[in-house]
Amino acid sequence: MSGNADEFIAKWQARWPEWGIATAFVPAAQRDTAFAWFALLQELTDAAWGGADPTPGLAKLAWWNEELRGWAKGGRRHPLGEVLQARPAPWDALAAALLPLQASRELPPSADPAQAGLDAIALAVAGCEEALFGTGADAGANADAIAFDLLAERRLTWSDAGEAGRLPGVVPAPGTGTRPRRLQSAFIRERLRRASAGQDLAAPPLRSLWLAWRAARGTR
Repeated sequence: MSGNADEFIAKWQARWPEWGIATAFVPAAQRDTAFAWFALLQELTDAAWGGADPTPGLAKLAWWNEELRGWAKGGRRHPLGEVLQARPAPWDALAAALLPLQASRELPPSADPAQAGLDAIALAVAGCEEALFGTGADAGANADAIAFDLLAERRLTWSDAGEAGRLPGVVPAPGTGTRPRRLQSAFIRERLRRASAGQDLAAPPLRSLWLAWRAARGTR
């Protein structure tokens, strides 16, 4: 993995220190892919929702649209592509979902992922995760849980403290998603709980270990 890719992954890991524990629960052959994948999602959602001015983010998402379509054709420019591009994931579908992702910025982080404009990106993410990590499940079956995760991450990262910990709608039951997604979902739900209790968002190591163990077993 190149140093440049490591920089993007380190930025993601700095926001999600719980993954220092969770790494042990991801199969070794999938670890680099999982880290690069979540780093990519962070780049996309930061571009969509970050900053007071949406213009730079819109330009970044336009660039990513072109980049992801290039991945589908065998090309790459971004360092994360060194890890991800060769994987036979539906990169075109993810690229197509970036426009509604950007448009979701203008919608309130409501209690309904559909009203928050996250249906398209959630389905695209589910398709990519199934291709990257594989469970044999229908990707659409996991899209509801991913939409919940995305909406929760938006609240946790970009909303004020009072709004952040409110559950965004009905919490989907633990699904049959990939192991990396189950781990991330467990940490997101824990952060919502901690935000509502006025605690630091990142769970301490022992709590993270317990959450990761349960999520890896599919019993979170």
